[in-house]
Amino acid sequence: MPADPKIAELAPSAHELTSYDTEHAITYMRLLDADADKADWREIARIVLGLDTALDRARRTFESHLARAKWLASHGCRDLLRGGWPKE
Repeated sequence: MPADPKIAELAPSAHELTSYDTEHAITYMRLLDADADKADWREIARIVLGLDTALDRARRTFESHLARAKWLASHGCRDLLRGGWPKE
């Protein structure tokens, strides 16, 4: 698994775990942690997702990934853990 997998413009919206989710599980956890700390979305997008927040699509990319992280935490985590936590 790559140390920093490439971030898609939009996170998946499927109702099941995807290979993208598995590859980005650590990124999702970092997003949830930063969101819980109430960090500014720009800081999270820049540090966690590696986005240039001056670009219009950065906010949409951030929001889709945070929403997916929240879905994974509430619905997809069993499937992720059943398959084994991704190895670094």
